[in-house]
Amino acid sequence: MTNPPGAWDGERVRKWLERRFEASRLDQAAADRRGYAAQDDYDKAAAEEWMCRALRAADCTNDQEAFAKRVKELTRQDEYQATGIYDNVRFERHVRGHLRNLAKMTKANEGFERTLRYQ
Repeated sequence: MTNPPGAWDGERVRKWLERRFEASRLDQAAADRRGYAAQDDYDKAAAEEWMCRALRAADCTNDQEAFAKRVKELTRQDEYQATGIYDNVRFERHVRGHLRNLAKMTKANEGFERTLRYQ
């Protein structure tokens, strides 16, 4: 038997986005030091950074429905502009993947309590 999810906590969501933003920056730096073999890891971390940057300052984090709507809007976007990435197609695929995972977390209102660097 599962417990019903608690009330939406915008502060917890903003904290989660901030922590994931910081972790993605660290992951990019680590991948950059590893060189050519870690280009996919770099793009994946850059995609997570892009997602967090797009959502962490948004006013919609206080309302679950508005936040879900904003995530859906970002998922439907055709292009994601970023500099310093290695492969645009791979980067966009990773952004959409991160956004899909976030949409699932938002719908279920769970997972935002996991703020450790490695998840």
